[in-house]
Amino acid sequence: MSAEALLSQLSNRVQSGQVKEVVELIQQGISQGVSAQSLLDDGLLHGLGELSIRFRNSEIFIAELLQASKALKIGIALIYDQLSFRGSFLHGKAVIATVEGDLHDIGKNLVKLLLESSGMEVIDLGSDVSAAQVVDAVRKSKPDIVALSALLTTTMENQLAIIEALKAAGLRDQVKVIVGGAPITAEFCRNIGADGYAIDAAAAVELVDKLLPKRTRQSRLTLSSQVQPCA
Repeated sequence: MSAEALLSQLSNRVQSGQVKEVVELIQQGISQGVSAQSLLDDGLLHGLGELSIRFRNSEIFIAELLQASKALKIGIALIYDQLSFRGSFLHGKAVIATVEGDLHDIGKNLVKLLLESSGMEVIDLGSDVSAAQVVDAVRKSKPDIVALSALLTTTMENQLAIIEALKAAGLRDQVKVIVGGAPITAEFCRNIGADGYAIDAAAAVELVDKLLPKRTRQSRLTLSSQVQPCA
């Protein structure tokens, strides 16, 4: 099987949540000399990206997205040690959380994984995280980035609540806030005063690279169209 065909199949198997087949294709790709980065970008994340579009368009349900994310997570674990994410070396610090009322953490965990593989220190507050918890973490940890995830339309407004709480605490100007999740758009990002949003985990790494202070940046990333500074 050609590398192109293998990556296409890998993308399709991720979308259908076929864990066993994803593992087999990853192993086959490695044996054929397909790079870990290509397996990640052109296979695993491409599949999740396609599925995210279908979820956004209400063509699939959350259960299908979560099953695909499970297959993706297992696939990434197989190549994690070989990843040097797009040649980036990000030496800042990020606080990451899924907002209050939202228990979905697959997307957040993927962003954390890719940021850590890029060299960042990531403080993961978990899911169902209140504004007060984020403020406390920012005050104690002094991060460069606060990354907020929301998968549900009923919880996305809690991203705004966190930004407002950071303002009230006098901390908003000290961090860059990025947002993500299936219902998030550039318009919503602008409306709540966030600094940017990304459509998937790979784009989130690119966005963080753009927003990090120059003192923490030693990367060679090129921003994709999926990265949306929303100022």
